[in-house]
Amino acid sequence: MTDRKTELAANLAQVEERIAAACAAAGRARDEVTLIVVTKTYPASDVRLLHELGVRHVAENRDQDAAPKAAACADLDLSWHFVGQLQTNKVRSVVGYADVVQSVDRLRLVSALSATAEKTERTLDCLVQVALDAGSGERGDRGGVAPDGIEELAAALDAAPGLRMAGLMTVAPLAGPYAGRQRAAFERLMDLSTHLRVTRPTANMVSAGMSADLEDAVAAGATHVRIGTAVLGVRPKLG
Repeated sequence: MTDRKTELAANLAQVEERIAAACAAAGRARDEVTLIVVTKTYPASDVRLLHELGVRHVAENRDQDAAPKAAACADLDLSWHFVGQLQTNKVRSVVGYADVVQSVDRLRLVSALSATAEKTERTLDCLVQVALDAGSGERGDRGGVAPDGIEELAAALDAAPGLRMAGLMTVAPLAGPYAGRQRAAFERLMDLSTHLRVTRPTANMVSAGMSADLEDAVAAGATHVRIGTAVLGVRPKLG
């Protein structure tokens, strides 16, 4: 193996050990948690190496980086997740490659995604991004709706051609009552997911946890963890 492939293989093995241990500690089966590798700032060559190592889910947060990378890896059987704040003028591009949009947080975005998905005959899974640092009716500092905004967006997704309401996503907040309390934040997200699934049993994705707090996310019940640095290394500074 190349030096980079060896490095990625070792990092993946360590992350796999962490996920497996967290599942065991929580009394969960390992296959209940899907690893999504966040490949932002890293090249398509790394994505290809990750695929060779068995990774099938990758995530990006900036369309200008993701679109050419996805095109360069179009021959691979990968599921692409878009996890960043999405502007409506980028929707056409994102719908071209994303299988899952995890950052739905406003009605206008639902409408734009639906119109483009229908026009291009694609079906996208969508997660409502929940901001646990936002007050009623507000959006979070890093996107997302307050918990009381979930139902409105879920109903819009239910009615939107080309879109499937697939579940909830959050990022551990840096401010508010859950700042520094990742486990509590993820448990709150699970409570919201449980409520959502009473009327939408198929909306069962719960995306939470990153490199530093994946154990808290798994313990709380997350179905998907988004891991970047622990697999790919410390990111180069954007500049």
